[in-house]
Formats: sequence, structure tokens, C-alpha cells
Amino acid sequence: MVLALIFLLVTLLAIVSVIRQLKIKNLFALGFSAVSVLVFGFFSIATIITELGNM
Repeated sequence: MVLALIFLLVTLLAIVSVIRQLKIKNLFALGFSAVSVLVFGFFSIATIITELGNM
């Protein structure tokens, strides 16, 4: 469960990065931030569902 919380924290930071990159129109960094949001968000939700299913 700790791993899922760390993934969620990273996802939240990546969301902040997406917003900042949209403001300054840095498309390369925006792409990497968006991919990070998708990947870490998916893994955090999948980990939480798996952990709750095992209880």
C-alpha cells in the first residue's frame, strides 16, 4: 500500500508539471509529463485495486 501512495504522490507532482508546462508552452516537457501522469496514475490505481482485493 505504501508503494501505491508513493505512485500517487509522483502522479500528483506530474500533474502539477503538466499544468506548468502548458503555461510556458514547452511541448517536449509536456509530453514527458503527460506520459508520466498516465503511467504512474495507472500503476497507482492498479496497485490500490490489487491491494484492496487481497484484503
